[in-house]
Amino acid sequence: MSAGRAGAPEIVVVPHTHWDREWYLPFQRFRLRLVSLLDGVIAGMEADPRWRFTLDGQMAAVDDYLEIRPERRERLAALVREGRLAVGPWQILHDEFLCSGENIVRNLELGMRRAEELGAVMMVGYLPDQFGHCAQMPQILRQAGIEHACVWRGVPEKVRASAFAWEAPDGTVIRAQYLPEGGYGNAASMFEEFPGGPSLLPGRVAGIAESMGRWYPDGGPLLAMYGADHTAPAPDLADRVAEAGLGMRLDTLAGYFAGLDPSVDGLTRVRGELRSHARANILPGVISARVHLKEALARAERLVERYAEPLAALWYAGDAQRFLDLAWRRLIEVSCHDSVTGCGSDETAEQVAARAAEAEQLGRAVCALVTAERAASVPLGSHLVFNPTPAARTGLVTVEIPADGEPGLETGDGRPVPVQTLEVAPTVLDDAVHPASRLPILLERVYGRVLFGQEIRDWTVSREDRTLTFRVTSRAETPFDLGEVREALRDADGDWRVRILADPRRTVAALVDVPALGLASVRPVPSSGVSPETPAEGEGDVLDNGLLRAQVHADGTLGLRTASGIVVEGIGRIVDGGDLGDTYNYAPPAADTLVGDPLSVDVRPVWSGPLVAACDIVRTYRWPASGDLERDARSEGEEDVTVATRAELRAGEPFLRLRVTFDNRCEDHRVRLHLALPRRADTSFAEGQFAITERGTTAEGGFGERPVPTFPASGFVAAGGLAVLLEHVTEYEVIGGGRELALTLLRSVGHLSRDRNPYRDQPAGPQLPTPRAQCRGERSAGFAIMPYAGERPGAGVLRAAEAYRHDLLTAVGYGPAAAAAPPSRAGVEIAGDGVTMTSLRARDGWTETRVVALRDEPVTAVLRGPFTEAVRTDLRGRPGASLDVHDGTAALGLRPWEMATVGLRTAAPG
Repeated sequence: MSAGRAGAPEIVVVPHTHWDREWYLPFQRFRLRLVSLLDGVIAGMEADPRWRFTLDGQMAAVDDYLEIRPERRERLAALVREGRLAVGPWQILHDEFLCSGENIVRNLELGMRRAEELGAVMMVGYLPDQFGHCAQMPQILRQAGIEHACVWRGVPEKVRASAFAWEAPDGTVIRAQYLPEGGYGNAASMFEEFPGGPSLLPGRVAGIAESMGRWYPDGGPLLAMYGADHTAPAPDLADRVAEAGLGMRLDTLAGYFAGLDPSVDGLTRVRGELRSHARANILPGVISARVHLKEALARAERLVERYAEPLAALWYAGDAQRFLDLAWRRLIEVSCHDSVTGCGSDETAEQVAARAAEAEQLGRAVCALVTAERAASVPLGSHLVFNPTPAARTGLVTVEIPADGEPGLETGDGRPVPVQTLEVAPTVLDDAVHPASRLPILLERVYGRVLFGQEIRDWTVSREDRTLTFRVTSRAETPFDLGEVREALRDADGDWRVRILADPRRTVAALVDVPALGLASVRPVPSSGVSPETPAEGEGDVLDNGLLRAQVHADGTLGLRTASGIVVEGIGRIVDGGDLGDTYNYAPPAADTLVGDPLSVDVRPVWSGPLVAACDIVRTYRWPASGDLERDARSEGEEDVTVATRAELRAGEPFLRLRVTFDNRCEDHRVRLHLALPRRADTSFAEGQFAITERGTTAEGGFGERPVPTFPASGFVAAGGLAVLLEHVTEYEVIGGGRELALTLLRSVGHLSRDRNPYRDQPAGPQLPTPRAQCRGERSAGFAIMPYAGERPGAGVLRAAEAYRHDLLTAVGYGPAAAAAPPSRAGVEIAGDGVTMTSLRARDGWTETRVVALRDEPVTAVLRGPFTEAVRTDLRGRPGASLDVHDGTAALGLRPWEMATVGLRTAAPG
């Protein structure tokens, strides 16, 4: 260790910028600043070899710059190769709790690859501004070859030194550098000077050495982060450091860590997630701000990860990789810690929503591309079915089929399929009388052969009855020429009757068996009368499927009883309360008004079974219209609000589906769904990012932010014997002394940050109005409720969450109507209690799959499929140990909570 003064530690000054790609300004306005900043940085570094700069650990800033300045790529790359400009390893600085674990991995994969293309990647898990850190981050970094993490927010009070041992649930430990005394800007003001005044640098250096020194009990160079949000270093920084002579040197963050031993011996050990409020704000309200962004990201992630990529890898003869790569670019961009979080301007939120929609569109396009190729061999009127789960499933699909009378379906293997009619389509689409002079105009409705959204099957003209009749169907196979119709109507006079008649069609629910990650087909046949083993039944206010019985009570809540005798009362209470906070922190008014009792309740039956039984629970409320800042209360004005909750039981499912819908006509409030628990809970279990995290009912405080015990969950949250299966990341809280679980449906706020937020001492950003963060308009949220036995949710809950989030996918057949429906075909099967697949894709000539063992005990994952080789890889795709493969089967031993990536050599889709 070197020192400028006797006994003084060396201070390593790391010039950097923290670059929020979009935040209180939208992306393009911040990019204008970025281009100017990097123009100056590159010029300064080329002029002075002493310069060092760290570009915030994210390649997005580099890519955004080079899109405007492509001619400067080689100049920038030269600085990277010299080690003076540190870039990567991330593509973007994401929020770790609001995206999927797979999104985090792809973010790191893309960022490292892009950085290596420029010459070198910074091998530091730099996480400077995320609002807490997920439990599996140490394992993710280590599997990518990174040995150091660098964090600020979320570090618990027990960490008293600048480094600690951060342990993932699987036991992987990584050295984590804590950024004390101000985080990534702990030396941001070190070199500020006032013209004409005395130099303040010596005093500031002494102050930093003193304040930071206590965090380095064993000595070592102090890490001084010289930079802040969207700032550039002083042009003469190198001269100031050299002239000061105070034991300082400039370096990159990569250079600082290159001199540190990654050993964790003697360091305080912290296991799991970092969500403490003890040392910095973690701003937990971002989990529930602009909840529509969370929905959009989760929907797009699921579509790309679990449908488009597996379909393209296993069942497509072409190449869709460029589309998938573009989809992942958009997903990663949305995951940014000031993007999906919803804590930006209204303009920023609009752009984030657009990117999420684009990713979803790309995913749907790839799914359509692959299923269209496969559906070409499925007869017209039949349907192709894809199972996104790596285990055989019997699942419900909804399809439209030609049927006059009771419908029936059978698989391509000849097995009858249970069906239930949900809706009967009208056969008379139009029947009206028109003067003959209008007939040419009416024929302009025909586009090609499409009329009223269907294809013309045949037509007739009766001059005797003065009637023109079109018969339409979903897809016609007979020739059609509109010119022949015009010729048949030549010289028509008088009034003519024009009829458009559709073939009889029904929308039906069908219970279909589909192999693991495989394909099946179903075709219409005369009704066989086959029924499910345990039918679902609905009558009045009671739903029952043999596994679960639900009854609606007078107040609109439900009681549940399982076949094993678990009883839960008080499911589905809606509670509205005030929120005078901002996008970062919930803050109820001092004089809050909670509304939980409905003014009226109406139960309306929807379906009675045997596959689907459902009813709508319609409740009316009167909610305060807005907040009242002056009185620190809610307004006296009120709005009438109708909340509709559809309760649904399906045959064979051990959970109750709920969908809550209402028109948000109010502001400055929070709406939560309350669920009574079968027994009192001291802990909760939340699935997300390759882990199930156990949490207590309180949060650690100490910094100046109210430590509210609201937490995020992705796939499910469970407490007290009740699991709630989720469609997207959802904020939850265990309340009522552990007797109730509350899930946030909506949080409406009007400012990005409030300078005076009673739940946070410091502003979190500018006090910028965000009227669209009030989220007015229709809100719809889906959940599934599943009682379970035991203290912890087990494999049954994992299977249920998998089924709930991943419906079977259908596509309409396009083959000849007379052709035989193809038999079922299996893809890749992955078995093992608690073993969950997070991705399956084509990569570098292999089929790559990633799994995680979500359990406390070791487990063997068994992979079966059309593969001849199997090899473990790291997160960057680099091969490791080979697995023994016999008859298309390989066994993979997993530690508790271990992530594993496996490359399979599979046959080309046929």
